Amino acid sequence: MKTFRFVFFVSLTIAFGASLNTKIGSIPPLGKLLSPFEGFWQNAEEPGINYLEELSIKGLHSTVKVYYDEMRIPHIYADNEHDLHMVQGYLTARDRLWQMDFFARLVLGRLSEVIDNPAILDFDKMNRRIGLKRMTIEFYEKTKSSPELHAVINAYSDGVNAYIDKMGYGDYPVEFKLMDYEPEDWTPLKTCLAYAMLSNTLSKGESDLENTNALKLFGEDLFNILYPEQLGNLDPVIRKTRKWDFNPIPAVKPDIEFPLITTDATIDKPHPLNGSNNFAVGPSKTKSGNVLLANEPDLELTLPSIWYAYHLNDGNKNVMGVTVPGTPIMLIGFNDSISWGVTNSPRDQVDWYSVEFRDDKRDEYLYNNQWFKTEKKIEEFKLANGKTVYDTIIYTHHGPVVYDRNYKGDNKKRNYAMKWIAHFPSTTFDAMYDINKASNYDQFVNAMKKFQGPPQNFIFGASNGDIALWLPGKFPVKWKEQGKFLMDGSSIDHEWKKFIPFDHYLYDKNPEQGYLTSANQHPVDSIYPYYVYDHNYEYYRGRRINDRLRVLDNMLPKDMMKLQNDNYNYMASESLPMMLSYLDTSRFTTKEWNYFKTLNEWDYFNDPNLKAPSAYQLWWDILYRNTWDEFDTISIEVDRPNKYVTIDRFKNDSSFVFADLLTTSTKESTADLMNITFKNALDSMENWVKIHGEDNSWYKFKNTTVRHLARLDPFSVSEVPVGGYGGIVNAASKGHGPSWRMVVELDPNGTKAWGVYPGSQTGNPGSPLYGHMIENWATANYYELLFGRDISNSDKVIFTQTIEAK
Repeated sequence: MKTFRFVFFVSLTIAFGASLNTKIGSIPPLGKLLSPFEGFWQNAEEPGINYLEELSIKGLHSTVKVYYDEMRIPHIYADNEHDLHMVQGYLTARDRLWQMDFFARLVLGRLSEVIDNPAILDFDKMNRRIGLKRMTIEFYEKTKSSPELHAVINAYSDGVNAYIDKMGYGDYPVEFKLMDYEPEDWTPLKTCLAYAMLSNTLSKGESDLENTNALKLFGEDLFNILYPEQLGNLDPVIRKTRKWDFNPIPAVKPDIEFPLITTDATIDKPHPLNGSNNFAVGPSKTKSGNVLLANEPDLELTLPSIWYAYHLNDGNKNVMGVTVPGTPIMLIGFNDSISWGVTNSPRDQVDWYSVEFRDDKRDEYLYNNQWFKTEKKIEEFKLANGKTVYDTIIYTHHGPVVYDRNYKGDNKKRNYAMKWIAHFPSTTFDAMYDINKASNYDQFVNAMKKFQGPPQNFIFGASNGDIALWLPGKFPVKWKEQGKFLMDGSSIDHEWKKFIPFDHYLYDKNPEQGYLTSANQHPVDSIYPYYVYDHNYEYYRGRRINDRLRVLDNMLPKDMMKLQNDNYNYMASESLPMMLSYLDTSRFTTKEWNYFKTLNEWDYFNDPNLKAPSAYQLWWDILYRNTWDEFDTISIEVDRPNKYVTIDRFKNDSSFVFADLLTTSTKESTADLMNITFKNALDSMENWVKIHGEDNSWYKFKNTTVRHLARLDPFSVSEVPVGGYGGIVNAASKGHGPSWRMVVELDPNGTKAWGVYPGSQTGNPGSPLYGHMIENWATANYYELLFGRDISNSDKVIFTQTIEAK
């Protein structure tokens, strides 16, 4: 691993020849930054415990005890819920204040206030246009209908501000000093930011406009070959033997056409590797007879981590797990009786509507043969350079017009309104609040009724032996292909009219097979009577997990951990034999034979110190790029067919037209393409070795990096020695991967749990503990989590803090 912390500040010398108290461009005032009394040196921490043994907070009702373990997880014990969450907010601000501020600015479209960059302003405009700020405001207003939840949000916010009020410049996280701005007061509104942030990450993905372009470009027949809705070897989340005994709400496709308007550029999409794995094993398959549950959300790997771990006890509630800093409710975790985990459930949540305005004033738009009034909202952006700019967002009943003449549009026809489930008022926080306190399956299901998104696969386990899997959210009843392409915003036939009722949701409980799993694959097969579609299902991780659980019995927690860290490359096992079979080995050079041998003898495990995964991935990437090189000549936005489709075409289409290379005058066959790209891969690997050295083992070649949120390399960790990759159960790719690993045993005599994540509780790069769990995460070395109603006498407590009412 390569870590550089405060050493790099030495290079920030006074060579700029300017006043030490003046900010020059992006360089902060160096007098303050370099001051030994309040500058960055104040952020350097000594090894050991750096917390005050006693402190007081104004607003507490009684004394609160906080116990810390080796992970530095705060175990907060309070006499009431108000004090519990107020201290939670205070401690989170102590460890993650800059990250919390960053998340709030991202959601509210305010990053350009502190970062002087045109691309950041464009990013802020996009986030305002798609409605992140507006949905956060509406989400917060919705929490007021739940007095208990609203009180929790306010107490947490008061705790954050109690910490901010005690700070001076010397106490500021180093990022504030580097970027030369101050923390501002926290608000209950910001405490609701996780809903918009996670909705943006997990449910904004779609390819409607890209699909529309491709349909117009290729025609219906070829489009359906290149972009099929379901593929062979389907192993869905809900088992195929599940029966559905309800009468579905009918949805008949109208006899109308989609508006085939081409779009040159589309808005940024979530990373395609965002995903997760979870699985629960019932008593019949475990050695102890207790339920075992595992969860690992695969997200961007960052420092500070997206997760912060807590143990919260108010005398009634006793819950442990992780949540997003700034959010008081545990999103993944366990309590005395149950455990739950989540994976993203891909269900198309965003539809785009072409809008026809009456004239250039855009005061009215056409819908159902009538002209309806638009709503206009002027958004103000105060920039870091002192300037102010404005953006006018137009709203229709479909949603905000994101694409128009002022943003991503270059003609009057490109006015696209965004209809997104996340725009609807949501009670998702209510659901998570109830789950935190639930003690059995029925209470868990009642919480599921309140969960409205982003759609998730909730895995559930209980100490009484129950296991279950629910797929809650808010789902419109759609006719086939509705929302798959750009739709006509003037037509009532293209409108969402009804939503799938809760009694028709996908779920399973205590199946005979003895286990349940999800890994972002198809949620259900075609027997389910509602139209289910998404552009980005996962095809490999779920199959591998199911393959293993079918044969595993007498399972222990360590077996769950081993499966979470499984490096088997399912995609390679299905593609590499085919790729090798096309090679003409009769004229191989010695180097080509060695490359071939490395691949041919590989067992398909992407273990960190093997060289074969590097050889395969490099060849595959070159093969994939050259297969779809025709797409490089397309001037409009079109998605390339996915990896599974690519492999399927090579195997089942003997005259695969896309095998031909555009860069040559001859017409290549599949065999030609395989041989050409094999030689190209060998040449590329030799070039890589010249640049990076002889060791092209997998972890060095893929270079998994846990990057600082502000993309500051000295605060990042690279070359993490971890195996796996995208599409593998251990989905650690270059910058994405398992962001929190948790295994829970639901023992009736006391819940046991293990966890680890690639980061640290502290977000301070000046701390010796910064990123200290990354190595254990990479080597699958889990921490046993300290949990119980009373842990005060545990030898795993390394420090106790007493917080008094002021």
